[in-house]
Amino acid sequence: MLEMRPDCERCGVDLPADAGGAFICSLECTYCADCADELDERCPGCGGELLDRPARVGATLKKYPAATERRHRG
Repeated sequence: MLEMRPDCERCGVDLPADAGGAFICSLECTYCADCADELDERCPGCGGELLDRPARVGATLKKYPAATERRHRG
């Protein structure tokens, strides 16, 4: 199951689990749309492709809450 990390690792912007606009690689490195575009949809950590992260909503989000640990190293 995806961690649904709460922020962009590059710029720190909030990325709510129940909204679009987050991009992840296969290791779940997480970036906002602007940073993913600037990175040419490539993860700087592993070189993998950055793809749209699916949203988690409603009862599923309540049962499986998103991660709270922020990853931005500002």
